Amino acid sequence: MRIEAAWMPQEIIYTLELMNLELMPELQPIITPADLEEDRPGQPQLCPLPAGWPSPAENYVEEALDLHKLAVRNPPATFFMRVVGDSMIGAGIHNGDLLVVDRSRPPVPGKVVVAVVDGELTIKRLVKREGRTFLCPENQAYPEIDITSREETGVWGVATYVLHQL
Repeated sequence: MRIEAAWMPQEIIYTLELMNLELMPELQPIITPADLEEDRPGQPQLCPLPAGWPSPAENYVEEALDLHKLAVRNPPATFFMRVVGDSMIGAGIHNGDLLVVDRSRPPVPGKVVVAVVDGELTIKRLVKREGRTFLCPENQAYPEIDITSREETGVWGVATYVLHQL
């Protein structure tokens, strides 16, 4: 595959090169693996990334990125869970994603929660409506679950982050 772009950060070009994608000659990287090791020894980096119009603003690294420090507020109460199913695709949670769940956070309406329903774990959005409590999927192919008076139901934890491969 040939990559054509008017402007592309060098880190992306280097990543594309590692993926064996053919780059236009004028887009060849000026950063070598040795340069990366020198600037970023053994740790991922956190860099600003504009999501709007590409900006030729100064490319810089904010700080070393530690995903554990970023995603885990309370280590004894935090769990990593693999998502199975597609009931939450509307919330950006897909089959196979890695979900970070914190059992110490309060389950407030509007949050995505991991709940126990009839002895099984499920991930849904917690909704309170007209005095009733529901677990709502983010996929119209699945029904809401009214948990207002169900005995075998409870919130197990609150989802805080989701990681999925692009």
